[in-house]
Amino acid sequence: MANRDILFLLPHGFPDGPGAPYYCPDCTQIAGLLRLSPELMSQIEIRHAQFPRPRPEIVALVGEAHQSCPLLILDPSSLAPSGGCEVHSPTGHRFLDSASAIGTYWSERFGTPRPH
Repeated sequence: MANRDILFLLPHGFPDGPGAPYYCPDCTQIAGLLRLSPELMSQIEIRHAQFPRPRPEIVALVGEAHQSCPLLILDPSSLAPSGGCEVHSPTGHRFLDSASAIGTYWSERFGTPRPH
């Protein structure tokens, strides 16, 4: 991995059976935060995972049990968040797997507003 955290999001408007396309509420929350704090775009690497599982790129990094999005894989040189965020690392890659934890971490690391 490079010297940046890696954020995985699901695409907006993914199919999941008949009917209108779907969006992931948590991914949309993070995408909204990125739009409100565009300086983050140069601080992290953003990748889009496809909706159907398995999601091979994510599985290769954090294991099959942790394919949910949004998912932020922390750069090895990043400090661990101190705001009560649960950091997972079953494969050695530290990551956050909730919109709230990611928002709290970005607040600590980059000074963005924090989740309420």
